[in-house]
This record gives sequence, C-alpha cells and structure tokens, in this order.
Amino acid sequence: MPRWVRALVGKAKNPTDPAVFHKLSLAAFLAWVGLGADGISSSCYGPHESFLALQGHFYLGAILALMTAVTVFVISTSYKQIIELFPSGGGGYLVASKLLSPKVGMFSGCALLVDYVLTITTSIASGSDAFFSFLPLSYQPFKLYVAMFAILALIVLNLRGVKESVVTIMPLFLVFIVTHVTVILYAVFSHAAQVPQVVSVAAAEFRAASAQIGTLGVMVLILHAYSLGSGTYTGIEAVSNGLPMLREPRVVTGKRTMNYISVSLAFMASGLILAYLLYRVQFQPGKTLNAVLLQMVAGGWPLGQVFVYVTMVSEALILVVAAQTGFLDGPRVLSNMAMDGWMPSRFTLLSDRLVTQNGVLIMGVASLLLLWLSRGVVSFLLVLYSINVFFTFSLSQLGMVRHWWLVRHTEPSWGRRLAINGVGLVLTVTILITVTFLKFREGGWLTLVVTSSLVVLSLAIKRHYRQTWQLLGRLDALLTSALPRREPQEARPLPPLNRNADTAIILVNGFTGMGLHTLFTAFRNFHGHFKNFIFLQAGVVDAGRLKGGAEIEAMKRTIQAELDKYVQLMNHHGYHAESFFSLGIDVVDEVEKLAATVVEKYPSNVLFAGQLVFPKETVFTRILHNYTAFAIQKRLYYKGIPVVILPIRM
Repeated sequence: MPRWVRALVGKAKNPTDPAVFHKLSLAAFLAWVGLGADGISSSCYGPHESFLALQGHFYLGAILALMTAVTVFVISTSYKQIIELFPSGGGGYLVASKLLSPKVGMFSGCALLVDYVLTITTSIASGSDAFFSFLPLSYQPFKLYVAMFAILALIVLNLRGVKESVVTIMPLFLVFIVTHVTVILYAVFSHAAQVPQVVSVAAAEFRAASAQIGTLGVMVLILHAYSLGSGTYTGIEAVSNGLPMLREPRVVTGKRTMNYISVSLAFMASGLILAYLLYRVQFQPGKTLNAVLLQMVAGGWPLGQVFVYVTMVSEALILVVAAQTGFLDGPRVLSNMAMDGWMPSRFTLLSDRLVTQNGVLIMGVASLLLLWLSRGVVSFLLVLYSINVFFTFSLSQLGMVRHWWLVRHTEPSWGRRLAINGVGLVLTVTILITVTFLKFREGGWLTLVVTSSLVVLSLAIKRHYRQTWQLLGRLDALLTSALPRREPQEARPLPPLNRNADTAIILVNGFTGMGLHTLFTAFRNFHGHFKNFIFLQAGVVDAGRLKGGAEIEAMKRTIQAELDKYVQLMNHHGYHAESFFSLGIDVVDEVEKLAATVVEKYPSNVLFAGQLVFPKETVFTRILHNYTAFAIQKRLYYKGIPVVILPIRM
C-alpha cells in the first residue's frame, strides 16, 4: 500500500489478535455518540417540520410533543426486545430474514441501503446549509463543494476504523447536547409558573379548532404534523444493527446504549416542540425554528450571542456527524446481504484496518453522486427520506409479533412482549402509510423506484450465485463419489520422507469439489512425478467472522479439520502429505507467506491453484467472482515460485 494511503487510513491491525476485538469495540457511551448522532440530529429538522404543519394552532404542539416522546419510547422498547433476541446483531435485514423469510429480509435490506445513503446525503447537505447561513450570500456557490469535502473526510475517517471515527466526533456531539439541553430546560423552567395557563389555553385551543374544522379535522391536522416529523425516529434502529461493534456483554451494552438514545432523543424532540409552544415561535425567512428560538431564549443573556452562534454551529456539525450512522451501518447491511448471496461477495471482505472497506467506499460514492445530482437541496432530499426506514421498522415489528405468537406455548411473558411489538407495529405502519401518501407525488415515488431497482438487482445476483452453487454442488458430489474406497488395511506404506523430492503444493479452500478437482488434475497430468503433497489454505477473516476470539478459534479448528482430510487421503495412497494454513484479510498476502515457508522446507516444488471458468464471460462473472489465482500467480512469479493455474469449467 502506498505511503500516502497508509498515512490516511492508519497502520494495519491483526485480526487474529484477541485484544483487537476490545480495541475495536465501543462502550455504551461511545456507541451513543457513534450510533445516536443520526437520531439526535433530527431535532434540527424533525420538530421544525412538525410544528410548522400545525398551521398556527400552537397549543396543539403539547399533544404533538407527547405523541413524539411516546413514539420514541415505544419503538426503542420494541427494539430492546430485538437486541435480546439477536445478540449478535439484529437490524431490519436480519430480523425480517430470520422471522419472516429471506426474500422479505432482502426487501428490508434494500430499503435500508437506500435509506443509509439518504442519511449520509441529507445530513451533510443540511449541515452545510446551517453552516453557510452565517456567511455572506456570495459564498453560497461553494456550499456544495464543502458538503462533498465533508463526505470525503468521513470516508477517510471510517477507513481508519470505527472507534477512531467516533472518538474524533465526540466533542462536537457533547457540545450539541449540552447547549440544546440548556435551552430546553431554561425554556421550560422559565415558564413553569404558566403551566396551568398553558394547559387551559391548550384545551381552549383544541375546542376552538374542533369547532372550526371539526374533531376529525383536528385529528388529521395532528396526524399530518406527526407524520412530517417522522425523520425524528430514523436513528433508533442503529443500535440493534450495530451490536457487533459494541463491547461485551453486547446485549447489556446495546440496551444501555438504547436507553441513552431514547431518553436523549425523546427529551430533545419533544422538548424543542414545547419550547416552540411556550415562546410561540413563528417561522422567519432564512432561519430555522431552532435559530429563532435560540435568539428569543438566549439573545439577552450575557454573551448570549456567543452562545447562539456556538449552538447553531454545533447543529451544523452534528448534522455532519449524523452521516456517521450511514457509514457504520450501511456497510454492515451490505456485508450481511453479501454473505447470504444478495450482494457481491466482495462486500464481506475487510481491509487491513478491519473495516468493510468496499462497503464504506460504495456508501460514500453513492452519497457523493446523490449530493451532486440533487445539488444538495435539502427540501428535495427530505422528500426521499423516511419512507424506507419505516418500511423496515414495520417488517421488523411484524417479524417480532409473529415470533412471540409462535413461541406463546414456551415463552411465559409472550403476551407482554407481543403487546410491545404490536403497538410498535401499529405505530410504524401508520407512519409509513401516512408518509408514503403525503410524499408520493412530491418525489417519494423516486425512493420507491430506486429501492425496487435495487431489489431487482439483488434477485439477479442471487439467481447467479444459486446457479453457481448448484454447479459446484454437482462437482462436489461427482468428485466425492470418485474417491477410491479402500479398506484401512489396503493403504499403501509411506516411503522415507525426502524433502528434496518433487513436491506439489495444492492451494485449497476447504475439503470441496474445487480442491479435489485441483488435486486430481495435478495428479493426473503429472502422474508419478510428485512424491510429496503440501496443502495450503488462507482463511479469510471477513465481516461475518470478526465478532470475537471464539469465532476465530472455531475457524482455525474447522480449517485444520478440512486440511487433515487431504493429508489422510494422500497418506492412504502412499504419499507424504502435510498442511499449512494462516488467517488474514487478504488471500494473496497470506498465500505468499505460506508459500515462503513451504519453499524453504521443500525446495523442488510447483504450486497448483484452481480457477473457475465460465462458458461466457459477463458483467456478473467479472463482478461477482474473484480471480485470486491470477493475483497469486503474479505475486509468486516475482518470488521465483512456479505456479500452474488449472481451469475448473462451469
């Protein structure tokens, strides 16, 4: 890797080092910062949109604030149950896949991917708007470029690793929390004596509105305002999806993190709506309701203007920080879908910083493209936002309701648990239907079209992988049945070991048809030439296995057991055989290290590697399959090690 790239992304980490899991994992407080910024930042626009939608009926804001807080706690409580049921990570994709069906899970995963790209783009664009609101209009042409630079900076931070990116943004997060909590508490306590009057006026306002537009009209107005603030809840799922990056015990850490997020989000969102109500905040051109509120609350304080500016700058920066959720959870969803064959397998691979580098890059590039095409217009991006996340919420809640019903005979508390997820299902479906209806003609259709296109692509990828797996399955069956079946007493005796004799080094990936095909082809083409057989395997630690030391140890045992089968097979036929393996994140690097070890022990050697060959090369065969054998051949040629690539025709 070039030095300038290493300087950006940092030094490599060893995936087999038990301490690396502790170093990469997040405690509850850091997880609150890294995973909670998306939800907390929505207080910069969610309450704003909701309160404006009341159309001047200020005191209906009390009902709206209560509904907002209740919704946050209901959804977060239901997601705590998902955390308990899926301790290794249970975002919308995994929950729907396991509790409903794999195909339904794929729909949920595609919706999440689009939503995480929108999370990054919307947050960055909104943060850029807030920042440039302090600058002269002549600077506006640079706004889009600053937003794009912010996305590039987040890409670099995430390529360095999760914990480093979270630690970097923590001071900004804390400034935002402290300043906004101060404003909300001051607004509420300074009007504490007026609470009876506020309640009385709110009741009178409700009666007057009911008389004017009818009780049904008032309910529709409140529901409309409630649905327009749906972006407030979009960050709640992040904890259940991000459990693998939390510190052990993950369930305890996850539930504690969820408590932090739910309390802070409910307080922030409902508190700001109440503050708008108490100060009767009205829209002013060029300013958000938060900016107007801050000026009314703190404008007269000593150093009040400094406080206002610091608070507004923190809003701009926290919106940039909110994009971190997309970079944390988007690649994880991609990785999970790739492991199930819905996305290219390369999205499971880790960089030497132990992050899903391809996922980070694809999320960042997609966000840059969307930002450029939309020109960073937040009003348009917000139209695209929120629909998909509530589609995923609804599927997750439906899956949990179904689960509790199926285990009702074995789970004593099934009734209470089903009720919690049932209420969550009703809430999320209601918001989904309302938001889709309200935003469809405004551009919501585009979100549905993009998501549907991703679904079609996932189905095509799955079909290709399924066909390939079926062909490989036939190969496994044919070659396994072709193995000679000798009784133990018919095994040939081993001659004296001669390390200088011709040695065949066979690169394998488990005891499979591909490995046996490579072995038999080399044996047939060079019959009687090789006296020693060495089997090499480079185990890849991907995103699915980077969960803890236990998974790594289990992987080592599995690889060794598979290699032992090759050794026993060749010993049975009277040949000396030995095996070597190593674990890492890059197959080529690991094979190079293993080959160097073997060549030192067996100087007369040839390395054999198998490569899948398709009748017709297509875009799918180029993207969905690797050509590692050729990369290994190129690397080892430079070391002077002969490599023969044997075709495996599909």
